[in-house]
Amino acid sequence: MARILLIDDDEALCELLTEYLVGEGFTVQAVHDGTQGEAAAAAEPWDAIILDVMLPGMNGFDVLKRIKPKTSAPVLMLTARGEDTDTVLGLELGADDYVAKPASPRVLVARLRALLRRHGEEGDAGVVRVGDLALDEGGRRVTVGGEEIVLTGAEFNLLALLVRHAGHVVPRDVLAEDGLGRALQAFDRRIETHMAQIRRKLGPLPDGGARIQTVRGAGYQYVSR
Repeated sequence: MARILLIDDDEALCELLTEYLVGEGFTVQAVHDGTQGEAAAAAEPWDAIILDVMLPGMNGFDVLKRIKPKTSAPVLMLTARGEDTDTVLGLELGADDYVAKPASPRVLVARLRALLRRHGEEGDAGVVRVGDLALDEGGRRVTVGGEEIVLTGAEFNLLALLVRHAGHVVPRDVLAEDGLGRALQAFDRRIETHMAQIRRKLGPLPDGGARIQTVRGAGYQYVSR
């Protein structure tokens, strides 16, 4: 079930599109201004983002520039009918497609499905994404907000285990055996040491929260909003 973030200040239109998209099998969250849209885009992983050009406070182009480094989700922009300048500018700033308003829900769903198919075909099946973090298991690369983070081999293995199970606790003994290749010993602090380094290198979530939580007596969890 594809997860869609809808950023549009027209609440009536959002209700209409949400109802239609949910009926077509999508999960939808709607926000109604640019600041909320930027925060929501970075807070959790989305399969696609629908972004209106005309927003109060911060317009869609500014939102697009801010969210592109923070999410790998394709962006479909809603532009005023006949505004070719808006369309060209949106595509130049990184939008993946556009639909002119007033948008027919059927047309929007068709373009959205095509965008998701295209994005899926172009994407790397070995890349795991959680919010603004992307972990390429084949290339053993990690990026946060589009910037590469340099990790040691052990740090990468541990982070990969956490990210694959984002939102769930990974026990310390699993991290030790699968991530470091050897069982924990009495008073062994290797996991804690590596986790401290990983946290330092990744930094906090866009909202300032911790990316990796310690669950006392159990293990560690990569936060998935």
